[in-house]
Amino acid sequence: MISNKAKYALRALLAIAAQPEGEALTSTEIARRHAIPHKFLEQILLDLKKSGILESRRGKAGGYVMLRPADTISFGEVLRIFDGPLAPLPCLSRNAYRRCEDCENEARCMIRREFARSYEASRQVLDSRTIGDALNEGQELPLAAQNRRVG
Repeated sequence: MISNKAKYALRALLAIAAQPEGEALTSTEIARRHAIPHKFLEQILLDLKKSGILESRRGKAGGYVMLRPADTISFGEVLRIFDGPLAPLPCLSRNAYRRCEDCENEARCMIRREFARSYEASRQVLDSRTIGDALNEGQELPLAAQNRRVG
C-alpha cells in the first residue's frame, strides 16, 4: 500500500503536468482541487522541488511548474522519494539491499523467490509508466465509452 504522501504527490504532479507548458499552479489551487491538506501538500511540493522534479516561481503568476518533462518521471521514482524502496523484502531491493537477518541461504529461499516474481512485475510497471503516460491516457476515451460509440 502506498502512503497518502506518495498518493498526494502523484495527484499534485498530475495536476501540475496537465497545465499548459510554463503555466504555474499554486499549492492553494492544487490543495483545493484535489482535497489535499494544504500544509501537508506544501511539504510534498518542497520534497518534489528538492528532488529536481518541480520548480517554484514567485510573483503574480507564481506557483509550481514541471522542471522535467512529465514523460521522464516514473511512478516508481515518485514512490521511492516518498515511501522508500519498493521491494517487499530487503534482500530484493536494488537501492537498499541488505540480507535478511534470519536468512540461511538466499539462493534457496522460497519466500524470496516467490516475492521476487511479483516484485519484478510490479517494479517493471511502476518504473516504465510515467506521469506523461497517465496524462495522455486520461485524454483518451475510456474503453466503455469507445464501445458505446462503435456499437
